[in-house]
Amino acid sequence: MLQIFTHANYDFVGKRRIAYAISIGFTLLGLAHIAYKGGLAAGIDFSGGTLIQVRFAQPVKVDQIRAALDGIKLGSAIIQRFGDPKEYLIRTQLTGEPLEQLTRRTEEALTTAIGKLEVRRVESVGPQVGRDLQIQALYAVLAGMAGILIYVAFRFDFKGGVAAVIALIHDVIVTLGAISLTNREMSLPVLAALLTIVGYSINDTIVVFDRIRENRGRVLKKGQTIAEVFNTAMNQTLSRTMLTSLTVFLTVLVLYMFGGEVLRDFAFALLVGVITGTYSSVFVAVPIVVDWENWLTRRERAKKAVAKA
Repeated sequence: MLQIFTHANYDFVGKRRIAYAISIGFTLLGLAHIAYKGGLAAGIDFSGGTLIQVRFAQPVKVDQIRAALDGIKLGSAIIQRFGDPKEYLIRTQLTGEPLEQLTRRTEEALTTAIGKLEVRRVESVGPQVGRDLQIQALYAVLAGMAGILIYVAFRFDFKGGVAAVIALIHDVIVTLGAISLTNREMSLPVLAALLTIVGYSINDTIVVFDRIRENRGRVLKKGQTIAEVFNTAMNQTLSRTMLTSLTVFLTVLVLYMFGGEVLRDFAFALLVGVITGTYSSVFVAVPIVVDWENWLTRRERAKKAVAKA
């Protein structure tokens, strides 16, 4: 296998306090921003309503579009530029009117006030469907976490399973925080990205845990501490981790840059997730197991000391 780190000997476990502070800081920042905004901005998939994507023959401004739509009473329509100044998304909570009729009224109003345009996309989701999708999205994430906890607990141990799930929760919260901070919407593509991040991150964590299990029995006999065993395993898998992460990151970066506006939020979530997933495997999941085992060792020694006394 290609090695980009030969004879690596980095003290990852020794830096875990700093890593904990960084993780807690980013997590709290994301949660605080989400709370400040009153929650994530829900896309039409989750909030319900109608979305119309239009492209004009010449650049226009949001005020021009809003003035044109005021005459047809679309309610509190949200108008958002979609890429260049010629293309816009129009979102409205109106769902009772037939979709064809609403689209036709919107197109006629914009054509009359501004000029020639092309309707590129029309989507409509009822409010009940939006609520159902929110619940199903939550169930999907929770079911994934529970399945991973059970799998890792059986394959390694319960401590590893809990640490892996904490790392995944960290990855999801940091990614959601980045979405909130950049004023992006929570949509089905973003949900798909979150589930992909969960799968990617746990795969990286399992590779490290596998190497720890391979090394643990034979190196502990030489007098190495738990921290040294875990550091050795992470250094041995470092090349594989970085090569995999870099390959995925570059692929998603190309998707973000050239995939168009429709895929941009999906690609952005994946970009953040690849970075935080790689980070959490090294600086969150493994250090938690180290501290947990050290705590158990200290407690066992304290019990023995009390028994002798």
